[in-house]
Amino acid sequence: MSTDDSAFSYSDHPVSISAVAVHAGVSVATVSRVMNAQSGVRPQTRDKVMAAVETLGYRMNHLARNLRTAESRLLLTMVPDVGNPFYAEIVRGINAVARQHGYFVLLCDTGAEEEQERSYFDLLRTHRADGAICLDPDTIQHALANESVRLPWVACCEFDPTVAVPYVSIDNHRAAGDAIRHLLERGHRRIGLINSDPRYLYARQRQAGYVDTLQAAGLTADPAWCKTVQSLDYAAGTTATLELMAQPNAPTAIFAVSDTLAIGVLSALRQLGKRVPEDVAVIGFDDIAIAAQINPGLTTIAQPMRALGETAAHLLLQRLTSPTVPVSGVLLEHHLVSRGST
Repeated sequence: MSTDDSAFSYSDHPVSISAVAVHAGVSVATVSRVMNAQSGVRPQTRDKVMAAVETLGYRMNHLARNLRTAESRLLLTMVPDVGNPFYAEIVRGINAVARQHGYFVLLCDTGAEEEQERSYFDLLRTHRADGAICLDPDTIQHALANESVRLPWVACCEFDPTVAVPYVSIDNHRAAGDAIRHLLERGHRRIGLINSDPRYLYARQRQAGYVDTLQAAGLTADPAWCKTVQSLDYAAGTTATLELMAQPNAPTAIFAVSDTLAIGVLSALRQLGKRVPEDVAVIGFDDIAIAAQINPGLTTIAQPMRALGETAAHLLLQRLTSPTVPVSGVLLEHHLVSRGST
């Protein structure tokens, strides 16, 4: 790594990196390694350098460094809906790992639209970003399959197993089965499903887990008890529940494929004067923070959201460090959190 003094500045005047080195009592090369987030520096030495930087008010000139290294130190995180709290914790995990390795993260709201995603991928093609983590539907990711090797990106939560892109997710089929078995163990036989857009891999897998688990118990999934919504907001869950409960033989339990939908379910049941869980049990998916704060507390399938983000960032950094070395996909564990709604 170059130790060009132009990589640092103090106020409006150029300064020498050697001033930081003298103040910290270390070599210029050591200061450079610390400022560029490289390994091989003892924690005590790193602390001394950062204290000198803080005292003197030095700041790295990233543009000067990037011109020398052809690196942007920028990672893209492409999210289909930044308003969904599920994605927030994943992004925090990505950001934590990125910062540890000297990268910045740009959050990109794609709206689950292919053209939006393509425009962000242009930043990779033109080297204005070093890599990307994509949470868009696997159907959209598939459109970029021909660039899976050339461009450094990884899939998080959503992935296409036929595309040679590293991914991190959970076993959604098994997780949905755990949710349905939980309801079956509590005596429910009329179990409704509120599902998301089938463009999403998780929606298809969770519906399959719902159907397969009912069949294994000798039950048939009644199509009238299955509602598909096009958004994951509270209102969508409320509307779908009102339609489910208007049926003569309404479900006694509802499985919603996200906590935001499940909270909408609870709102609809309150409107109808239904007791939870005495009249209708409710189970969600994700375990977002609010799931434990509402009354009754929401039983849900907990995804390791922070770990999903951290793992995605580590996979991407592996691709950037060793572009020709294959990186395997990873499935993380989920678990069921039982609260008052069931």
